[in-house]
Amino acid sequence: MNRNELARYIDQTTLKPGMTHEYVAGFCEKAKENHFASVCILPNMIETAAQVLEGSDTKVCTVISFPLGFDWPDVKIHETEDALNKGAQEIDLVMNVSALKSERYDIVDEELEGVVKASHGKGAIVKLIIETPLLTEGQIVKACELAEKHGVDIVKTSTGFSAMLPRSTSVEDVRLIRSRVKPDTGVKAAGGIRTTADTLAMIEAGATRIGASAGEEIIGGL
Repeated sequence: MNRNELARYIDQTTLKPGMTHEYVAGFCEKAKENHFASVCILPNMIETAAQVLEGSDTKVCTVISFPLGFDWPDVKIHETEDALNKGAQEIDLVMNVSALKSERYDIVDEELEGVVKASHGKGAIVKLIIETPLLTEGQIVKACELAEKHGVDIVKTSTGFSAMLPRSTSVEDVRLIRSRVKPDTGVKAAGGIRTTADTLAMIEAGATRIGASAGEEIIGGL
């Protein structure tokens, strides 16, 4: 795999609070130069990213209900619609983990149905963040079933929000998700992936996207 091929796996990510629009614009310029798959930014930076990335092969990705995922479905759906109207092309939705663990699948069904419908209606893809570090193997399997039920495009391991998580994403997480979704459903590994070796291990396990804030270092490691 060469540098350009590896770059197409990476969602170059910056989700820290307090960033300026000037910083995000510069971040997007570098991502565009490296031909990363997308730039993943907070919703308040969508328009800045869209302006910089217009006409490039690097997509505008944003997060919905980040990082906790506990907003009610109607809030998540409205936030998604607003993000799409501002220029988002990819949606990383944080699943309501509490609802899943409580077996309130009706809540997860409602948020997925609404967010997927809104996104696909605008030609955008949906990545569902299921937060594997907080789930049992059985709960990960159930989350994958719900994702497939509603036509989610990519199942994503984690927010990588380390302050609330007991561990980072593992290769085993990726393998489990890959074994439980259809071949044409993507798998995004995110959370603690900082090196070229980490990235290649996740890809070997079945990841089709990598969420990382160290994209330049990762492709530079080749």
